[in-house]
Amino acid sequence: MTDERERDWPGSDYLVAPSKPELKQPPKYRVIMLNDDYTPMEFVVEVLEKLFDMGRERATRTMLQVHTEGSALCGIFTYEIAEAKVEQVNSYAQHHGHPLQCTMEQE
Repeated sequence: MTDERERDWPGSDYLVAPSKPELKQPPKYRVIMLNDDYTPMEFVVEVLEKLFDMGRERATRTMLQVHTEGSALCGIFTYEIAEAKVEQVNSYAQHHGHPLQCTMEQE
């Protein structure tokens, strides 16, 4: 017995495997915290703990790197998340009266 669908398609006795689409990873962006001469170190640690989910020890190490080297990597994210993190840091710092700045760059 022939299925009605088989009659409508010539060569329907052949099976075609569905192709697998090639998926590429989205580009990643580095979120960088910049040093300034006015933001208290404890505030920088607070920002790293709250906004980047760092533990106290890691946040302190990152803060010291910002302080001594002028900048430090806070994390690597997709574009949308990196953009949101930069906005969160800059807004949070401004709200608390500090000039602390974050930026992002493509990895």
